[in-house]
Amino acid sequence: MFRYFLKRTLAVIPTILIVSVFVFMFVRFIPGDPARRVAGPDATLEDVENIRETLGLNKSIPEQYKDYMLGLMKGDMGTSLKTQRPVTYEIGQRYMNTVRLTVVSLLWSVIAGVLIGVFSGKNRSKWQDYTGMTLAVSGISVPSFWLGLMLISVFAVNLKWFPTVGSEGLKSLVLPSITLGASVAAIIARFTRSSIIEILKEDYIRTARAKGLRENKVVWKHVFRNSMIAVVTVVGLQFGFLLGGSVVTESVFAFPGLGSLLIDSVNFRDYPMIQSLILIFSLHFVVINLVIDLLYAGLNPEIQMQ
Repeated sequence: MFRYFLKRTLAVIPTILIVSVFVFMFVRFIPGDPARRVAGPDATLEDVENIRETLGLNKSIPEQYKDYMLGLMKGDMGTSLKTQRPVTYEIGQRYMNTVRLTVVSLLWSVIAGVLIGVFSGKNRSKWQDYTGMTLAVSGISVPSFWLGLMLISVFAVNLKWFPTVGSEGLKSLVLPSITLGASVAAIIARFTRSSIIEILKEDYIRTARAKGLRENKVVWKHVFRNSMIAVVTVVGLQFGFLLGGSVVTESVFAFPGLGSLLIDSVNFRDYPMIQSLILIFSLHFVVINLVIDLLYAGLNPEIQMQ
């Protein structure tokens, strides 16, 4: 297991390097001059050039990338052009807010999605299946910004049950987590249903039923357990999407997380902040895929031998 872990970990290194190159180049293609934004509309060309030199923007692209990578190796992501504070400090102030929102969204969406998927697959072509899949299709089809606005209108403005903005207390996470996790729950439900239906066709399920086992025991002990490998894949990938896809939800609810920070940074052309945030979102996927591979190896030891 250790050798497999080491092999998969080392394979991540070139992926991270490739991601860093694409992130660095992507940010440089964003229209607008960050030096002009920092200097202000009334600054002279000389002032703008001085700021560009201070920020290192007058260097060639390879030189800028070298300085960027050397800084990353030292744990230095640069200084925010907007706040003039270290990027690591600005991200650190908001990172845990996004993580809390993501974890809460994932918890309820996994529970709801798995339950809907199991009961839909178990009762295929019955009213339970139609009801569950209707909810799933609705969750995928409804735009997150519209759902967020409707939740604010009903539960925050009219009923006054939850706050409309901010991140103070658990109540402030309810509406954003529902908005963020609705599509994830729907995807997990559909994937779980398909996995349950396929496993129900296996010979060992017919054998278990022939032995006289109750249907609930067959479903939860044999079918559900064997569908977990497929479900783990979806849950892991959706966790990455939640971390990176919180931009719209955080903007709707004025939630102080990484998503809203990214929007502000793009509007200001804050290069160091933008490339650091995109790199962090990308690293989430890389790390999550690594964890999924390791979970596979734990659930199915044959994978280690391949």
